[in-house]
Amino acid sequence: MIRVLLADDHAIVRDGIKQILADTDDLVPAGEAVNGNEVLDKVREGDWDVLVLDISMPGRGGLELIKQIKAEKPRLPILVLSMHHEEQYAVRALRAGASGYLTKEADAEHLVAVIRKVAAGGVFLSPAVAEQMARDLMPGAEGLPHTLLSDREYQVFRMIVAGAGVTEIADRLCLSVKTVSTHKTRIMQKMNMTNQTELIRYAIRHNLVDEESDAGI
Repeated sequence: MIRVLLADDHAIVRDGIKQILADTDDLVPAGEAVNGNEVLDKVREGDWDVLVLDISMPGRGGLELIKQIKAEKPRLPILVLSMHHEEQYAVRALRAGASGYLTKEADAEHLVAVIRKVAAGGVFLSPAVAEQMARDLMPGAEGLPHTLLSDREYQVFRMIVAGAGVTEIADRLCLSVKTVSTHKTRIMQKMNMTNQTELIRYAIRHNLVDEESDAGI
């Protein structure tokens, strides 16, 4: 049996996945977590075959959570199941240590197949993500400006384009206003832009902002 730890702050999503797994002979929803801190506790306490993780949960979350889990449990496969489009986080999640990235638009049969693949030690890449990563590896490849940002800078960038101010970002990320302002300056420099409007237009053009974005990853 494949023991699955489900991590998502929405009960309806967890219940839906549990129902899907209940229709299989080999996948067992053996545990649940509703926020980043609880994920870490469950990962440390239990013996899991795969973690199905929503990276935009309350508390500790996102790419840093993936990195910490892999640092502590390097053999635990992580499948990110996210509302965010692949363009926004797939490559970063995989580089952080995830074994696969799937959007919540996926159908039940595909989700089951990907969980099995990841649990068996495989990696799931959609054709679009595989192509993007291959392009990044080509000699002389120059990525889009937002790919030059560090994970923290990208997090701040996402919050800026979602309409959050420097003070709000600082509060939500438990950083000083000065630190966030420094990140904002570096973002502008790396992306060669001069104002927030340009950032927002860029984000929309490259599908980097959700219609109802929390951007708090």
